[in-house]
Amino acid sequence: MLAQAYFLFLEGNMDDAVMTLGSVTGVRPDVAWGAAPWFGDARFLDAVSPEALAEACLRTLDHGHDLDTDDMRERFAPWFHAIDVVSERSPAPESLAAMARLPRACGRCELSFALCDRADATDRVMWTAVARAATWRVVGDLDQAVAAFEDALLLDPDNWSLHLDLADVRAEQGDFATAVSLVERGLAYAPHEVSLRAAGVAYRTRLSGSSDDLRALVVLAPELANVSYRKLLVGYACAGPGLPRELVAEARRTCEI
Repeated sequence: MLAQAYFLFLEGNMDDAVMTLGSVTGVRPDVAWGAAPWFGDARFLDAVSPEALAEACLRTLDHGHDLDTDDMRERFAPWFHAIDVVSERSPAPESLAAMARLPRACGRCELSFALCDRADATDRVMWTAVARAATWRVVGDLDQAVAAFEDALLLDPDNWSLHLDLADVRAEQGDFATAVSLVERGLAYAPHEVSLRAAGVAYRTRLSGSSDDLRALVVLAPELANVSYRKLLVGYACAGPGLPRELVAEARRTCEI
């Protein structure tokens, strides 16, 4: 695949070349594939589209490797350079928001914020606000993350996923009453979405200690494909006041499925 990326570059097919390199990098990010001379060549940087570079950035993250180390930041330096050059040349907001995920994963949050600023200078879109919110969460500033998600909702008020994202941040802040309210607003747009339903009963359980809500979570939790999110919701719920010990144990067992 590395050879294929190079031949695509030689043929002038810069978009497929960068996406192929992104796929290779996602599998083995411990190798500095981006150090290939063609990747920093002006012919490549002048021609590759922001959409293709954004897709390539996402492919580098496909396999969930830990990229937040000094060694990884050094290996990805050519990627950061390409992102900077292409985003300045063609600041397509949605593409820049996608590109921002790679530097954020590498601990280069200042570059992620710079991409968001560059995107907003062209046009304010929901995806940029989401990228900014996600970066603030990584930084640990939940108040700024809330403000960014609220901006995203102003741009796309019918988006159930944004309601859930904001509810999750509010729960992280310990404001479960607001989290419940936000989930209920999201359910108005997607009443059958299992993640919303599970979050709703989990946050209500944490707030009120309702055994009925915890039993509902026991039913819903195995349907959540994201095991980390399942564990998070169950953990919140099981901390609710006055819950029967046996029911709490049953809920925790859903995290073992």
